Amino acid sequence: MSLFQVPPPTRFDLRFSIVGIPVRVHPLFWLIAILFGSSANSILGVLTWVIAIFISILIHELGHALAMRRYGQGSQIILHFAGGLTVPESVSWGGGYAQVAITPNQQIFISLAGPFSGFLFAILILAASAAAGGTVVPNFLLGFIPFPMVFLPIGGAVVNSFVLSLLWVNIFWGFINLMPVHPLDGGTVTRYVLIQTDPWNGLRTSLWVSVITGAAIAIAGLVFLRSTYMAFLFGLLAFQSYQALQGSGGRY
Repeated sequence: MSLFQVPPPTRFDLRFSIVGIPVRVHPLFWLIAILFGSSANSILGVLTWVIAIFISILIHELGHALAMRRYGQGSQIILHFAGGLTVPESVSWGGGYAQVAITPNQQIFISLAGPFSGFLFAILILAASAAAGGTVVPNFLLGFIPFPMVFLPIGGAVVNSFVLSLLWVNIFWGFINLMPVHPLDGGTVTRYVLIQTDPWNGLRTSLWVSVITGAAIAIAGLVFLRSTYMAFLFGLLAFQSYQALQGSGGRY
């Protein structure tokens, strides 16, 4: 079973819309966000982390949804225990419903719109922090992932922690989301690029790339970041890609 399947609705779902796009938040989204923020030193620290996660994932999915809208495809956003999904909606066609035909290049644009919306949001945060008199100190994760540290003269530790959480999710996880691992955005981009360059074996090659990259990130996450979550997540995604290879011969 995939972590990225649409969860069934519950009576505890939070529902609203933003710029005309329906949003549904599954209750497990809040639970997982709280668990990830449990290392904070206070209830307020956990709360700021949960809000940062909520805002960041919503912006990421809005990037996908607005890109779909550009090509005439309606969608809804679902936030759930594994993050977020932007689900295409059928449109009325004659006496029934149909999906809008999306070309491979359009699908690549839609996939990239999510993480790059997060990057743009991070740039706006940095600009606002600098305008407020904050100090931005360049830092590098693992020696090569650029990550800025911001210190604001106002708001104290809580505001600084909130800003850092926003930057962490939008930059670091945006970068991770671009890895060529299915079904992450980078995996989708890799799939459509390879299918266009090699229609016969492109899909199979993309799945092998997903298996190898997913396994490598799982090991790196465990060894360098000491993150069992990253090890589990990317190990599972690599295994699912391997299952797709074995079950279908690389063709759907």
